[in-house]
Amino acid sequence: MKRILIIEDNDEVRENIEEILDLYGYETEGAENGKVGVQMALNHPPDLILCDIMMPELDGFGVLNILSKKPATADVPFVFLTAKSEKDDFRRGMNLGADDYLTKPFYKDELLQVIETRLKKNDRLKKTFDKTTEGLTSFIDEARGHEELQKLSHEKKTKVIRKKELVFSEGDYPRYLHFVSSGKIKLFKTNEYGKEYIINLCKAGDFLGYTPLLTGEGYPYSAAAMEDSEVSLIPKEDFLNLIHANRNVASRFIKILADNISEKEEQLLQLAYNSIRKRVADALLQLKEKEGSDEIQINREDLSHIVGTAKESVIRMLTEFKNDGYIDIREGVIFIAHEEKLRNMPG
Repeated sequence: MKRILIIEDNDEVRENIEEILDLYGYETEGAENGKVGVQMALNHPPDLILCDIMMPELDGFGVLNILSKKPATADVPFVFLTAKSEKDDFRRGMNLGADDYLTKPFYKDELLQVIETRLKKNDRLKKTFDKTTEGLTSFIDEARGHEELQKLSHEKKTKVIRKKELVFSEGDYPRYLHFVSSGKIKLFKTNEYGKEYIINLCKAGDFLGYTPLLTGEGYPYSAAAMEDSEVSLIPKEDFLNLIHANRNVASRFIKILADNISEKEEQLLQLAYNSIRKRVADALLQLKEKEGSDEIQINREDLSHIVGTAKESVIRMLTEFKNDGYIDIREGVIFIAHEEKLRNMPG
């Protein structure tokens, strides 16, 4: 059952909307002002938000401005309710990223149609972005906000990257958003002594290099293929236009950035406090999750660069894990045999 949050300071209007939506099978929650509505949305993100513009405490523009910047609510469809029809209000709301408007008073059918349309579009965006090249094209097609962006998914370049070949080097200025169509790409940094540390592994369906595109700076890391791979190149200008033009696209990358920040914080804590044994176990679990399989194909040198230790130490830990029955190794391929033991490895 879809849940609708109604932020409206007029008790009668709010209760009428709740009653209509309840009758048509929606679950509803009501907030009497913008501040309460923001807190309710962040505590329990709804499937869609109906929000009045003119309210005490915090108006509808303020509500949208806050929620559109939070990863948990950035892609929740947002529909303004307003008794005013001035063009400036509509323009301001659209610039902030509103999905639609309803001008009070409105008919029941108008309310239901807007809600159904916005929920269906949001569901399509989630389903079509299936981390394949076709999914990328479908997502851009669905989310596209301007006619001039129509070429974005149809004219993107594709590049084959051979094993160990660089996609880009640290310090290079970005010209494209990279999308991994197939294969596996590692992101890594190299210190002054040439020692490499892998900061992330990217597989089919992942984006590369979006942070430097957003900040306008050079790449803070290098990227290279771990196996023969195929990468789609989306021009920087097209990507930035799409980000700025469409809240659905922007919200996807807000979530990706938030997830990456959390992941990097966890990695730093592991490097600082965990033993080598624990770090190798965590790296194997991380690879299992990324591969979506208990079968892990990675050379020992790359694994040591993920763990942040010498290759010899990683080989010794793998031998111990095999002897303990946590993993099996056949023809260089690592098989997870006892995930729970690895996950509960003492630090």
